[in-house]
Amino acid sequence: MIKVIVIKLKRVYEPVDKDDGIRVLVDRLWPRGVSKSKVDVWLKDVAPSEDLRRWFNHDPSKWEEFKRRYFDELDKNPKIEILLQLIRKNTNVTLVYASKSPYNNAVALKEYLEKLLKP
Repeated sequence: MIKVIVIKLKRVYEPVDKDDGIRVLVDRLWPRGVSKSKVDVWLKDVAPSEDLRRWFNHDPSKWEEFKRRYFDELDKNPKIEILLQLIRKNTNVTLVYASKSPYNNAVALKEYLEKLLKP
């Protein structure tokens, strides 16, 4: 039997839904005004480095280069294994983030994880 893993994305400011599964905050900084009850796990160490985050600054023209650099960071980051274990254990995981921009680290992280988890 093949286990279907679902990774969803959601802004942390959106209402919590029972279908969210495990909600994992993947931002380096805690979002303003967000209660701890809206997040199950905070994995700030899988967020882009401070230097990369500042360089990118959600600039769509830097998106592909940001992903390349971020994926390089993730390849060397032992904390990614914690996230992979959570995903494999729970199968229903929502990566939550604060950004209003569709060009953000959670979108890139989801792409990275889906490549790793592809059967």
